[in-house]
Amino acid sequence: MLVRIWGARGSIPVSGKDYVKYGGDTTCLEIRTKDDHIIIVDAGTGIRRLGHRLVEEGRYSYDMIFTHAHWDHLMGFPFFDPLYTKRTRLRVQGCPFAQKFIQTMLSKVLDPPNFPVGYDNLRARIHYEPECMERFQIGSVTVIPIPLCHPNDGNGYKFIEGNKVFVFLTDNELDYCHPGGRSFEEYRSFSEGADLLIHDGEFTPEEYKKTKRWGHSTYTRALDLGLQAGVKKLGLFHLNQARTDRQMDRLVEDCRKRANTTNADIKWDPLMKEEQRFDASAWLRVWFSSFKSLFFTGYPFAVVLCFTCPLRSWVGRHWFPAVRGHRSAVVLTRARLL
Repeated sequence: MLVRIWGARGSIPVSGKDYVKYGGDTTCLEIRTKDDHIIIVDAGTGIRRLGHRLVEEGRYSYDMIFTHAHWDHLMGFPFFDPLYTKRTRLRVQGCPFAQKFIQTMLSKVLDPPNFPVGYDNLRARIHYEPECMERFQIGSVTVIPIPLCHPNDGNGYKFIEGNKVFVFLTDNELDYCHPGGRSFEEYRSFSEGADLLIHDGEFTPEEYKKTKRWGHSTYTRALDLGLQAGVKKLGLFHLNQARTDRQMDRLVEDCRKRANTTNADIKWDPLMKEEQRFDASAWLRVWFSSFKSLFFTGYPFAVVLCFTCPLRSWVGRHWFPAVRGHRSAVVLTRARLL
């Protein structure tokens, strides 16, 4: 399972010199399965660059999943290049809404006066699954939805391939239960032992005093969830639209310090040979890159890791050199679950 983050910003895309390191596009994830299926999660502005990449690769068959229907998770849909070619086959899963609602939701994004090209002018073949099941299969990946604590409903997801687990819970408020949402304990159980948990961490505790019930969590509560669930890697997501790179660096450093004060079982085995450390353990193969590498390659930016990264870099067929350091805070742009 290969996970790429094409957008992690919340509410509205941002740009400028203060948002280079962590990126400015809104929510879009790409997951590639071992049997080479492509899963797209949400259609925020990050989907524009993903579409360019897929066309360059000559890939035109995908599954799409939505977390919910708020604008920042849909606004990139009209700019997804593959929609305008007959070669494209897009299967839209029924979660978290019924088939007709999803089709209506996407058509409204394109309908006048919102966009000059109407939904009926799309050339891609789009199939809508009729309902959201308790679990469903996309290639070699099993997908399990869970309701989010967020205004107007939504779903988070667990992706399972073999013995590897990725949990994605954006736009999820851990300290207030919106109608249809779940408790902290239920999210802890859902995330337990995951190889990678990506969770909403938009606000600081001070900001949350004014933003409670807005549908988003503090980065400290996201960290609490990751630690209590015993996940191996944690990513902060739905980054606040006003949060600069320097401010994000300080939040990540605070997460690192908090994690180091716990007895969380997030360890590195120094006795294993380098080539075995990834294959014989439950660790992620993670591609870390310096700002220079990111800037010149044009790869996606996005999510912050709070726990650990490998002591030494690993370079393979799909990876660039890693940033070295133990328990350091780094930018995750893509991760491979073994």
